[in-house]
Amino acid sequence: MKLHELAGRPGARKKRMRIGRGIGSGMGKTGGRGGKGQTARSGARIKGFEGGQMPLHRRLPKRGFKNTAFAKKLNEVNLGRIQAAIDAKLLDPAGKIDAAALVKAGVLRRAKDGVRLLGAGEIKAKVTLSVYGASKSAVAAVEKAGGSVEILAPKAEPSEQAA
Repeated sequence: MKLHELAGRPGARKKRMRIGRGIGSGMGKTGGRGGKGQTARSGARIKGFEGGQMPLHRRLPKRGFKNTAFAKKLNEVNLGRIQAAIDAKLLDPAGKIDAAALVKAGVLRRAKDGVRLLGAGEIKAKVTLSVYGASKSAVAAVEKAGGSVEILAPKAEPSEQAA
């Protein structure tokens, strides 16, 4: 085989359609945009517009609440991932395991607002974990293995009621 004999597989290189180049091209006149009006023009068009009828997104009732102002972005880590990192000698079970240690070990890509520990998988090593939050099953599994979990999340103080 010579250099000039190299070619892509048939159909690998498709020529782009040149629109608006005469009726013989099959994409002339309106250039695939249909008739006149807003949709034929370049630029914005009204999203969700239903011809004057109340749009679906305004007809449906609003439900729920999204706490975008104060919501914390947490990394979720299962116990099985931590045990796998310990087995691979990426984490030291003798030291305190926190978000920085998990990032350094490659368990997490980056530390967000904190780490939430979840109970999937099995932990055999005795570890001390310092996390933002943990599920009850995760805390129970770590304590069963002889370790401890330190929760860093601020506790919600009960509101004082006037008597």
